[in-house]
Amino acid sequence: MSVSRLESVARKLDLVVEHSGRLASWTGFALVLVMAFNVLLRYGFRTGSVAMQELEWHLMAPVSLLCMAYAIKHEGHVRVDILYGRFSPKAQQVIEFISCLAAVALCVIVVKLSYGYVEQSFRIGEGSPDPGGLPYRFILKSMIPAGFILLLLQSIAATLRSLIPLLGGTPSAGKPDKELEHAA
Repeated sequence: MSVSRLESVARKLDLVVEHSGRLASWTGFALVLVMAFNVLLRYGFRTGSVAMQELEWHLMAPVSLLCMAYAIKHEGHVRVDILYGRFSPKAQQVIEFISCLAAVALCVIVVKLSYGYVEQSFRIGEGSPDPGGLPYRFILKSMIPAGFILLLLQSIAATLRSLIPLLGGTPSAGKPDKELEHAA
């Protein structure tokens, strides 16, 4: 596969992650509104709702699981550079490639392991065990493989990009592409 083809595939994967992350980020806004409403009910009217409290963590799942690939794409993650910065550029490229492959493997494992868990939840139509709780807990559980599939796509894109310098191409800057951001 040519260097330009690797970059092209990586850009297409980035688009999926970009659009999914932007869409899922709106659940963060919804989460803030629900939490504010719950606080108002609790302290203003001395009442509350089990369903509304459960809705808080139902909204937290898409924020954390569906937005993690987006955060990594935009380098919003914590990176430990204590040793990495001291290595030669070639060693850094090899470490980057190996760590990207490890991320791909981890994502595949989590998706595979979570599939049966989510399938069982769908099969029984799992809902909240609490009186007044939310139904459709299986939808919430489906965020686990969905989030790790998005992370897998982002990890594949990063793996392809980390392979480019190892094949003699010019490494990507590693920053989100301005052209891609405007397309999204």
